Amino acid sequence: MGMSVQTVLSQVMLGLNNGVFYAILSLGLAVIFGLLNIVNFVHGALYMLGAYVALLGFTMLGPLLGKPDFHLNYWAALIVAPLVVGALGVLIEKTMLRRLRKFDHLYGLLLTFGLALIIQGVFTNYFNVSGDAYDGKPESLSGVVDLGFMLFPKYRVWVIGISLAVCFGTWFVIERTKLGSYLRAGTENPELVKAFGINVPLMITLTYGFGVGLAAFAGVLAAPIYSVSPVMGSEMIITVFAVVVIGGMGSIMGSILTGLLLGMVEGFTKVVYAPASSTVIFLIMVLVLLVKPAGLFGKEA
Repeated sequence: MGMSVQTVLSQVMLGLNNGVFYAILSLGLAVIFGLLNIVNFVHGALYMLGAYVALLGFTMLGPLLGKPDFHLNYWAALIVAPLVVGALGVLIEKTMLRRLRKFDHLYGLLLTFGLALIIQGVFTNYFNVSGDAYDGKPESLSGVVDLGFMLFPKYRVWVIGISLAVCFGTWFVIERTKLGSYLRAGTENPELVKAFGINVPLMITLTYGFGVGLAAFAGVLAAPIYSVSPVMGSEMIITVFAVVVIGGMGSIMGSILTGLLLGMVEGFTKVVYAPASSTVIFLIMVLVLLVKPAGLFGKEA
């Protein structure tokens, strides 16, 4: 079979690079589901939107402002895209999702699925489905790093580092701070939290905006690695939902650890039996659901 340790480590490292995207996207889904009880199917489309904010800001913003040499650079896009998409998320929550809060989860799922199809359809009309390259990667993140067993692109090292920082930072805020305790209490007993003078509807809206902002942030990180296309979100979201189910719906640490682990499992599978790499996550999901329906880190209902 000729499987060297170097080959395995290289594929696991590349798998970890995919894993951080699974982690950051499933984290956003887990925050929204865990705190708001919304199965947010539009998440993939908003990830794609984040990548397009970076792409269009870099290629079209200058000419639009009458300054051909002006570009929205990569570092600015990392801030602007989550703010733009987060604002869109706030609008979606205030005008649509808020009306469905009293109803079954299924209505929220159907609404967000419909929104995802609309956003993807609009972008498919105007942009190349096979994707466009993003040329705004900073010079400081070009080149490679010697890891001993492989030469790894410096940009991918940055993506792994910043994604881990964002994921564990978000977990810390929600699980270990006063703000996080207000958020959790606001979903479990909103009337009690309102009695302390906290604006629960606003808190819920901002939480949704933050959750989808994470998706946009991941979209900007993905733009220099993957081709930016209208279908990049729908291709990613199915896998990410599988990650959330395996980790446990609403479990924030579960989503982060499962995303990272499954990315590496996917990478390792490419070495052992490449054709199974695209289905191994779904096979694990089936096994987990049979043995522990609440997910590895989820609480039994």
